[in-house]
Amino acid sequence: MSERGPQNEAPGPTVSPAGLTDVLAPDLSVVFCGLNPATSAVRDGHNFSSPSNRFWRVLHLSGFTPYLLRADQERQVLEYGCGVTAFVSRATKSAVELGPQDYASAAPEFERKLRAFRPKRLAFLGKPAFASVCASQRFDWGRQAMTFAGAEVWVLPNPSGLNRSFSLQRLVEEYARLRASYE
Repeated sequence: MSERGPQNEAPGPTVSPAGLTDVLAPDLSVVFCGLNPATSAVRDGHNFSSPSNRFWRVLHLSGFTPYLLRADQERQVLEYGCGVTAFVSRATKSAVELGPQDYASAAPEFERKLRAFRPKRLAFLGKPAFASVCASQRFDWGRQAMTFAGAEVWVLPNPSGLNRSFSLQRLVEEYARLRASYE
């Protein structure tokens, strides 16, 4: 036990029941929260590993990283004050396989994890997880009026390759708004 005591120790890495490790550290500038891990990410052992997922490209193009990271370099995102986690730990081929009960049952553990790591900002990637937290379907993209687990909340479009409602350019614009908010 350290001199700081067990209640003040930095939390260790968290691994979802699906086997995917969160990329988290205490006091990050922003934690990006996916809806849930893709089965391909669990198979590969890295977040956002599908070649069709635009997360790493969007992160770079919107100014969060100075160069394009690969999924297998995911831990390097911590050097830039960013983290990665998922709201629901159950892996699926597509997030449409998740229902309201998945989000409701995941919320308490997710909140505990965020309180332990204390990020300044939390960016939900897609609306379903945030909708379950705020109990509303009516909100816009961008910064929200509420906080969650002490973090400023943003809702950004999901970068999944299955989400064709947003072009790469539009994704970059939305993520860049978050980046510009704390430069």
